[in-house]
Amino acid sequence: MKEKILDTATELFLNLGFKSVTMDDLAEELGISKKTIYSHFKNKPELVKECTLGLFHKIAHGIDCICKEDKNPIEELYEIKRFALLNLKNEKSSPQYQLKKYYPQIYATLHKKQFELFKDCVRINILKGMEQGIYRGNLDVDFVTRIYFAGMTSLKDEAIFPRSQFAILELMDNYLEYHLRGIATPEGRNILKTILISNQD
Repeated sequence: MKEKILDTATELFLNLGFKSVTMDDLAEELGISKKTIYSHFKNKPELVKECTLGLFHKIAHGIDCICKEDKNPIEELYEIKRFALLNLKNEKSSPQYQLKKYYPQIYATLHKKQFELFKDCVRINILKGMEQGIYRGNLDVDFVTRIYFAGMTSLKDEAIFPRSQFAILELMDNYLEYHLRGIATPEGRNILKTILISNQD
């Protein structure tokens, strides 16, 4: 039952937001009593924490699997973006923004874990791209890794990118292209062009 509660709560939080979903809503969705939920989770913050960390570990595992497929680094970043958005339901409710606002301690823990995962993943991606000649050879790897993470994080800040004006999918597509055009060699830009044309079809 605990796993079912976690799965349903995660789905509701992603679709409706952490603030909007109450324990009553969750109990009704599951067709159980709140008492049953509280027998597994002492309060809503504990449930939110387990949902967010569970989702993080699921996405981290998926990204690890993608990185082991030995795609070229540009294809790899697009595949990771697709996988993350699929699992975050295109972030309909801006979950990270709500998490930061209403559950700052949980957000801080998650943000730290995301940075560690991102730092390792993107660093390896950049080094591989430089070795293959599709990223420029003079890149400051640590700088590019951190600025890419900072930019991706800012896309989810509704004060900067309000959802009424910017769809998250379009934002991530634009930012990924912006990032890659800044670090790619002519050969890398040809690969990027092929992917962009393929994505339009």
